[in-house]
Amino acid sequence: MDLDKALGLIAEVPDFPEPGVLFRDLSPLFADGPGFAAVVDALAATIGPEAELLAGVEARGFLLAAAVGYARGLGVVLVRKPGKLPSVAGRVDYALEYGTASVELPAGVVHPGARVAVIDDVLATGGTVAATVKLLEDAGADVGGVSVVLELGALGGRAVLAGRQVSALQVV
Repeated sequence: MDLDKALGLIAEVPDFPEPGVLFRDLSPLFADGPGFAAVVDALAATIGPEAELLAGVEARGFLLAAAVGYARGLGVVLVRKPGKLPSVAGRVDYALEYGTASVELPAGVVHPGARVAVIDDVLATGGTVAATVKLLEDAGADVGGVSVVLELGALGGRAVLAGRQVSALQVV
């Protein structure tokens, strides 16, 4: 399946999780084998050769990072919501377009100097990815870039990540 057709599988859900928010649901894309493969291949091509570790952001970023990690022979670290890790290296709180949230990095899996690329499903306001980058850099990692399936351009997330290499398979 070509990438454009695969990206066309992403559903738009109005007023979720609250009125006025247009949620992008990647579930139909994940459920379509050829579509998912096309997206994984395209994401894998955005990861520079210097990357030695991928950081997947909970929860859809886990699926994407694991698949890209397998395709590229790279390890994956899971950036989690609070309360999910037995040992935490760090925590960052941040604002969403419709509230606040936090992410945590597991202790002992990201070593100083590690070259890491961040993978997530959607770049909206940039808060989640910026918090993930901060966690990784606080652990001593060198974050080389961010790759996402979908960027919601009007929400300005790329500006929050100014100076970072950001790759989006589709910008809407």
